[in-house]
Amino acid sequence: MAPSPRTGSRQDATALPSMSSTFWAFMILASLLIAYCSQLAAGTCEIVTLDRDSSQPRRTIARQTARCACRKGQIAGTTRARPACVDARIIKTKQWCDMLPCLEGEGCDLLINRSGWTCTQPGGRIKTTTNT
Repeated sequence: MAPSPRTGSRQDATALPSMSSTFWAFMILASLLIAYCSQLAAGTCEIVTLDRDSSQPRRTIARQTARCACRKGQIAGTTRARPACVDARIIKTKQWCDMLPCLEGEGCDLLINRSGWTCTQPGGRIKTTTNT
């Protein structure tokens, strides 16, 4: 077995440092932008999944999952039919209507067992929301 000749002119060893500093600045900024965009601003929520089931006549079952970045003393809830950060006291006491979950002009009523609420539209249509 003959020893391999060592030369100091390997092209692959010098390729990385010779790249432009602009390229590295761009790569760092791009990675920071990706990391920043995946985080929510404090006190905000976004809908992650939304599933609707209309297989039963006159009834639609909707399930949604939200991701929230709530401030201290807040927890994920619903305001004006959208996910929102609400006072944690509302969730602990199950006073769901205190978080104003219904749209403007709708009436809010607690379910008898306090497992959720109903929003009644002026035309009489009722939307029931339960927490699972």
